[in-house]
Amino acid sequence: MRRLPALLCAPLCALALAACGTTVSTAGFTGEKHAVAQTISNLQAAATAAEQKKICAEYLAAAAVTRLGGTKGCEAAIKSQLTEVDSLEVTVESVAVATGGKSASARVKSVHEGKKALSTLPLVKEGGKWKVSGAGTSAG
Repeated sequence: MRRLPALLCAPLCALALAACGTTVSTAGFTGEKHAVAQTISNLQAAATAAEQKKICAEYLAAAAVTRLGGTKGCEAAIKSQLTEVDSLEVTVESVAVATGGKSASARVKSVHEGKKALSTLPLVKEGGKWKVSGAGTSAG
């Protein structure tokens, strides 16, 4: 089984794709920003339940799934990643929706084994739903 490419490793880790993850709070966000935060929350819930098929089908953008080798490649990569992370806490710090409402970014704070990390995750709107479109960029 091939390892998860760097393309999606950061957002998956940042989103607590783990068996012991906690839920992501969407409180404090309204409108499209709430929808973006909810996508991250739903993604984490699917990860906690080890639902790699659901993650690839519902929470990752089509282009990201394609870059992971299509549906089967995505599912295998996500399954592999889920086995490597066992616990992570996540908080959505902020959400920015681009003018036109077709893309967004979410600033996510994660704590894994006592280490804090900030990442900015890109999302796109596909079929009326927000989906993670690529790797998060780390921030200090």
